[in-house]
Amino acid sequence: MPAMLVGGLGGFVFALVTSFRPQWAPWTAPIYASLEGILLGAISALYNTRFAGLPQQAVLLTFGVAAGVLVLYRLRILRATAGFKRMMLGAVIGIGLFYLGSFLLSLFGVQVGYFTSTSWLAIGVNVAIAGVAALNLVLDFDRIEEGARMGAPKAMEWFAAFGLMVTLIWLYLELLRLLSRLQGRRD
Repeated sequence: MPAMLVGGLGGFVFALVTSFRPQWAPWTAPIYASLEGILLGAISALYNTRFAGLPQQAVLLTFGVAAGVLVLYRLRILRATAGFKRMMLGAVIGIGLFYLGSFLLSLFGVQVGYFTSTSWLAIGVNVAIAGVAALNLVLDFDRIEEGARMGAPKAMEWFAAFGLMVTLIWLYLELLRLLSRLQGRRD
């Protein structure tokens, strides 16, 4: 638990700093990565005690999904059009509000069943959220490509890498949760 607390809170603080001060990304992004590594290690260890080998499956699935989205992006099958960007923004805001609302409710003792459920509805919602996380990679790839084309400053390369890292971490956590739900249905 201390590792989760240090990694989670520290990572959150450095994510906020990096988001509001992109020019600081060459210094803040590596610190964020280190703190998130601590958090992900602790979370993965917890999942591994319940379902041995599950984190390794989630890592492989995360890399597979990221590679697949990259191939579809490079082939121009998936493109970051203005409409796509608006749709993704709406989806991410909706998911963020859902998580924030659930957290606030939990402070008052109200538990949202989604987080502990292995129902088909929870699995479906989890698949949808993982899909949004995967499609967010298209926005990251577009930001990287656009920055290279425009000759963005070096700090923006770090900022783009930070954005990609945030998306990959989100995707990993959603896939880890999804795999644990599917495994939980088998037990």
